[in-house]
Amino acid sequence: MSSVTAVGDCSGRNGADVLLEVLESEGIDYIFGNPGTTELPLIDALLRHHSVKYVFALQEASAVAMADGYAQATRKPGFINLHTAGGLGHGMGNLINAKVSQTPLVVTAGQQDLRHTLTDPLLYDDLVSIARPNVKWAQEVTNASQLPILLRRAFNDADAAPKGPVFLSLPMDVMEQQCDVTVPEQSRIIHRYTAGSLDILAKEIAQISPGRLAIIAGDEIHDSDASTEVVALAEMLGASVYGSSFPARIPFPTAHPLWAGNMPMNAKLISEILQNYDAILGLGGKSLITVLYSEIPAVPSHCQVFQLSADPSDLGRTYVSKLSTIGDLQCSLKVLLPLLKQELQQIDFDAKSLLDAAFVRQQQKQKTLHADVSAHFSETPVSPLVAAFEAARAIGPDITIIDEALATTNALRASLSSHQATQYSFFRGGALGWAMPAAVGFSLGRGREPVVCFVGDGAAMYSPQALWTAAHENLPITFIVMNNQEYNILKNFMRSQESYTSAQTGKFIAMDITNPVIDYQALALSMGVTACKVTQASDIAPTVEHCIRSGKTCLVEIVISA
Repeated sequence: MSSVTAVGDCSGRNGADVLLEVLESEGIDYIFGNPGTTELPLIDALLRHHSVKYVFALQEASAVAMADGYAQATRKPGFINLHTAGGLGHGMGNLINAKVSQTPLVVTAGQQDLRHTLTDPLLYDDLVSIARPNVKWAQEVTNASQLPILLRRAFNDADAAPKGPVFLSLPMDVMEQQCDVTVPEQSRIIHRYTAGSLDILAKEIAQISPGRLAIIAGDEIHDSDASTEVVALAEMLGASVYGSSFPARIPFPTAHPLWAGNMPMNAKLISEILQNYDAILGLGGKSLITVLYSEIPAVPSHCQVFQLSADPSDLGRTYVSKLSTIGDLQCSLKVLLPLLKQELQQIDFDAKSLLDAAFVRQQQKQKTLHADVSAHFSETPVSPLVAAFEAARAIGPDITIIDEALATTNALRASLSSHQATQYSFFRGGALGWAMPAAVGFSLGRGREPVVCFVGDGAAMYSPQALWTAAHENLPITFIVMNNQEYNILKNFMRSQESYTSAQTGKFIAMDITNPVIDYQALALSMGVTACKVTQASDIAPTVEHCIRSGKTCLVEIVISA
């Protein structure tokens, strides 16, 4: 149990002290939150516990996403403290993101003093019922002596597959309650286990014709730190590797010739790609997420489905699986690889020709990309392709990228070329307002390393408060606002629907961010962030490079075409 350092005339030990002792023993470095009256016992106790730092967010949605980014960067649970029902409500959009992304979070919220809940006090509501639909479980602490067990349970369950947020309501009187409860040692729980029937899976995969198997690389690869094993598997088979259609990250080196890019978000387009394969091997769950309805299923009837995932709820959930097995990806692939190698040797399988062909395809794609960039380089406003390419060129292969700029997402992914499998992250939950605060969490989680955050001009208005926290923490984050002054994706969808009146008239309601235009430089400057505006393609790379080298929080607004 960690010691408590007395400050001033403070004596004794209350529920807030117990909570912080548990956090210290769990190795928690940061609490992400925005305080209100019900959180004051915890805020006060932080003066007695110096190893846990409070990261001050100016709005609860930002606090949740900061913790999400931190948890993804460190592969351990993030800890959040919100303010009553209103604060929990503010954080709900990013809590949904965390649920969908399966990010391990321990979410707490201050609750009114239980001794006067019968009088319907201000800020009181049933926090457990509010949180429950979007967390693995929710409970209210009613006595300070319950804190060690419930917090241990929360950290364990958040980090157990399928990972995700859990919730504890912390009444103010419980946090103030004097308590002599002992904080027990941590239990040693090994969550990683090897899947069964891997010998059968190896035999099945080996029977698929060379080049006719596609690997779908899901987000669990990152969670399990299994990218090395996935690369070995792909090279052994000479198999193309596709990313999830709406991923939390790209868990495969984008510079590798077998990387085929992310799947599209339309079932019909996914099906067109999979027509070229006899089978897919899904590594991790929920990798073929679609946005809009399609009469054509994503997986063609002739295409066999094999799955390996630690999440049993997704195996065989949507598409018939010939064989799916449950287990940690890294542990299971370490066993599968030698079994598969043995099977392939028996049939004299040759992956070299497939690898050579993949290298040729990669070179051709790069030539085409560079030609397209050159063809559009002098355009004004800057084309989304050129803006993304030039920014990616400046960033290089090693710096962390957080992306929520949908107008340039496809171009940015096409422009990446990294030998790492941890460079790129995205908002899998689909709720805007994640990226800017998540960038703060990623930087903190990676030892205050540089991060570049791409955000659309519309998305930038969901959690702009993150700019202040980034500057307050003096983090080396470069925020790039891709500004086309409109909700371009929505307009393009409406244009694709001939029956829509908007498509026929060219008029779109509530999709232009004009009259007045938003001054992103003034917004950044108001929060202590250096900012500049770029309108020429030739200025993008030098500007981004300068911001990264500065080691400061910066904002770059790039004006792009629709």
